[in-house]
Amino acid sequence: MHALKIGSVTLENNIILAPMAGVTDLPFRLLCREQGVGMACMEMISAKAILYGNRNTESLLAIHPQEGPVSLQLFGSDPKIISEMAKRIEHRPFAVLDINMGCPVPKVVGNGEGSALMKEPKLVGQIIDAVVKAIGKPVTVKIRKGFNDTCVNAVEIARIAEDSGAAAVMVHGRTREQYYAGEADWEIIARVKDKVSIPVIGNGDVTDGVSAAAILKQTGCDGVMVGRAARGNPWIFQQIAAYLRDGTKLPGPEKEEVKKTILRHANLQLDCKGEYTGIREMRKHVSWYTAGMPDSARLRRSVNAVESIAELEELVRGM
Repeated sequence: MHALKIGSVTLENNIILAPMAGVTDLPFRLLCREQGVGMACMEMISAKAILYGNRNTESLLAIHPQEGPVSLQLFGSDPKIISEMAKRIEHRPFAVLDINMGCPVPKVVGNGEGSALMKEPKLVGQIIDAVVKAIGKPVTVKIRKGFNDTCVNAVEIARIAEDSGAAAVMVHGRTREQYYAGEADWEIIARVKDKVSIPVIGNGDVTDGVSAAAILKQTGCDGVMVGRAARGNPWIFQQIAAYLRDGTKLPGPEKEEVKKTILRHANLQLDCKGEYTGIREMRKHVSWYTAGMPDSARLRRSVNAVESIAELEELVRGM
């Protein structure tokens, strides 16, 4: 574990929370920051949604002063729109602006955005160049191995990103066609690292300290990005940090700590989104927090009926 420099921004460590729609909102990012994440990435935000003043977008843009450095991620396929929206929001307190070129969701891909951009190298360069010229903050790019097995071009896209002024590239070792299935290909991350001089962040199958150390060693990448393994498990960042520091394997949280964190998470959700939305969004988080616990299937069924903080507190007390 070591400090990581991305353009003009220096992170205290090289462990990063991946952007995940519906997961990496402000409450969850705060919890991960408390557990030592070097930088947390916000949920991806549509450049067009900012342009058209979408009412739900403002809450996605919220950043807490105690979060530490955060990365704000935009997605879009029009260089003019995405660069102008980057400029419009540059005053907000994010440290790094990331461009999403890895999202596999059909609705996003169908609009030629997210991982669909992996098929358009020329457009990739135009988008990154426009955003880099529009703002003063470091610009990074999150990509995949490729679009599918016949379009494995992460190395080409990473080199274009570097040539266009990107300060770092995050590489998920799966194609869009794979979504999140199968094993991540760390070799493609190593190939990217070999061909660019900007920092490379490895993503895919980082689930604990051992796998974090392994991807760093195998690929030579400069940092690790943790995604799905962090859901219901903000403690993973403390655990990875300890292992990378001196090989210590920290135990998972005790049950009482999990219960305490669920309720803290819920109250943060209520503060940000109100009880109606906050409690409903907590349902999936509780399922993740309690996965593997005795009687977790019943817990998941029960939490899906919870509609108030009082009901959630009662359910958690009975865990």
